Amino acid sequence: MQARREDPSAILGTLPIVKLVPKVSVPIMFSMLIQATYNVVDSVFVSRYDPDALTAVSLAYPIQMLMIALGVGMGVGINSLISRKLGAGAPGEARRAAWNGLVIELCGTLLFILVGALLAGTFLDLFTSSTLNNADKIRTLGTTYLRIVTTCSAGLFMSILFERMLQSTGNTVLSMITQMSGALVNIALDPILIYGLLGLPQMGVAGAAAATVIGQWISMLVGFCLNQKKNPELRLARAEFALDPVLLRGILAVGLPSTVMQAISSVMNIGMNAILSSFPAQGNDAVNVLNIYFKLQSFVFMPVFGLGSGMVAIIGYNFGAGLKKRVYESIRTALCIALAIMALGTLIFLLFPGPLMSIFEGEEAAASSSLQAIGVTAMRTICIHFMFAAVGITLSNVFQAVGKGMYSLLISLCRQLVVLLPAAWLLSRISLDAVWWAFLIAECVSLVLCLWFYHRCDRTMIAVLPDRKN
Repeated sequence: MQARREDPSAILGTLPIVKLVPKVSVPIMFSMLIQATYNVVDSVFVSRYDPDALTAVSLAYPIQMLMIALGVGMGVGINSLISRKLGAGAPGEARRAAWNGLVIELCGTLLFILVGALLAGTFLDLFTSSTLNNADKIRTLGTTYLRIVTTCSAGLFMSILFERMLQSTGNTVLSMITQMSGALVNIALDPILIYGLLGLPQMGVAGAAAATVIGQWISMLVGFCLNQKKNPELRLARAEFALDPVLLRGILAVGLPSTVMQAISSVMNIGMNAILSSFPAQGNDAVNVLNIYFKLQSFVFMPVFGLGSGMVAIIGYNFGAGLKKRVYESIRTALCIALAIMALGTLIFLLFPGPLMSIFEGEEAAASSSLQAIGVTAMRTICIHFMFAAVGITLSNVFQAVGKGMYSLLISLCRQLVVLLPAAWLLSRISLDAVWWAFLIAECVSLVLCLWFYHRCDRTMIAVLPDRKN
């Protein structure tokens, strides 16, 4: 029992999978639901403050997605390497991997400080053409929002690091607390700073950005304190800090493909914004519908991503320990849970698209049925691909857990760039309603590729494990 107390991560290789998956993944899933709630609440407050502000934030959103892509992508690499080192019985190397991961996340912070300071206005210029109503106003609002969230992004990158460190040892409740603390602060500050409550000046879009940044910094501070006090296996000590090329390569081998995979979503969003904004008279509403869809679908996808984050730690540990049966059982369990979540999400989007869209209709938007009409058709069409996505996301996490992040990257390239954007562009020649079918087409093609990669990964890496007894 003493050994178990000194080695909290041991539960990843000993606790029955049917108990381990909920213990590790449910807290992450719950914290991601809180994050999804924040994303929706943030957009609701902005849309009711000014419909043009929602368009501005929607156009700035791809850069935020790029920041999250780099932070989370490298976090996946850190999580995967730490879990494998702990599974192999090398806690010292796991701590050094955490230090090297911190350096990588700091480099990401510096990169986006430069992007925000130098290129925010240039980026907004790409989309504020004459096809958009109030283009100059939207550009000004978007530039203000983007500069704040990028130049103050240290909280985002460091909070992700500490969340992944806690997850990699199975401390997902503490990871949940880390993320929830920032999200709840963000939600509370949004109306105060946007509308100027409690005697504070009305800041509008700048207030929404400030609330986001403050929440991220709170999350960073909470995560650091919890890791140092409650996560002894990965407690950071300056004496152990040293840049290690081998560990850096180990993080980047999974982290870079995962980052590109995450960043593809941003590139896809940029491409879709360009396609949708080209529709005369419908450009603003179409762009807003896409943004609203991504906010709403996060309630379905975030729990599946949270499940996947937990599975990376579980599968990575058991793969490193050579526990083949536990690896297979983990994959089966994750697939069943992901499919159940996506089935529920599909039903909600099919049955209640109108009420979902109405959440984002402010007083000025209520007089027009354009946003509602476009949104209802989009929601019902896009959600058809949810069940296919459940399988693809789960197997992509398996690839990351065993160090084959490149497989996940290729699948995402197929899903969101190679197939989706060309299909969307071709379908846009038919009508706006036809564009939404591109999501289903891309998901079907990528699922075939995903299943083929899993067959290769299983045959060469998992099936050949010695299957040691835990």
